[in-house]
This record gives sequence, C-alpha cells and structure tokens, in this order.
Amino acid sequence: MLYGHDRRALRELFVRAWRKQSAGEPLEGVETLIVGVVHRHPEYHALLEDEDSTVRDWSPEQGESNPFLHMGMHIAIEEGLMLDEPRGVRDTYRHMREQLADEHELQHRMMDCLGEMLWRAGRSGQPPDTRAYLECLKRIARRS
Repeated sequence: MLYGHDRRALRELFVRAWRKQSAGEPLEGVETLIVGVVHRHPEYHALLEDEDSTVRDWSPEQGESNPFLHMGMHIAIEEGLMLDEPRGVRDTYRHMREQLADEHELQHRMMDCLGEMLWRAGRSGQPPDTRAYLECLKRIARRS
C-alpha cells in the first residue's frame, strides 16, 4: 500500500484521509486503515490538520520522532497481519496477543523488529530479511 510513493505524497494521503474523516466524508480503500491508526494517536490530530506537516522534517538527533513514520509502521504491521506477510506473522501475532492484551502496545513492540529489519535492509542494500523479522517477533513473544 505505502510503497512506491514519495514521502510528501504519503504524508498527504494521511492528511487527506484525516480531513475526509473530520468532514464526515466517506473513506476509500486504505483511508479507513489510516484513520483507524490516527484515532489511536490523538497526539497527532493537530499535526494532520496542518498542511505544512507534509514538508516538515523530524530530527532524531534532537529527540524527535517522525509521526508519519510511526503511523506508517502501524499500517505496515496491520497490512502484514491481514495478508500473513511474511508468512507466519499472523500466528506469531496471535501467540503474542495471548501474552499481551493491549494490541496498540503490542504493535509498538513489533515496530522495534520492523524498524530493525528495515534499517538493516537500508544499510546493506539488500531486501528486508523477513525471516529475521519473524525471529525477532518470536523473541519478543517469549519474553512477554
């Protein structure tokens, strides 16, 4: 869903979906998923009402985290669960849910594995290692 777009276009998709939701307009396709994620993050509502947010940078060096990246990772996790991609993630998730009832917190823990997989892929220039992602999730499940 989110791949193949430039950063600003992806951010505009978030802003547009939130604007449609706020105006009571019908949502289409992935907009429903986006709005669901945004609802769980009220701290980002004002940001999504600001058109300038699509061009702003967030600096980890300054202790800032990128809200669009954060919400995008939630969406990537939810899409992965819907599609069972990588294969086996859905079963691993079910096991993790037995250990941790708070789905939002569970996704935040999963983001650590997803972020690590994406960081390694970017650094190595190789495709994401989905096997390592699943192993990371299984380690989290054992610790929970």
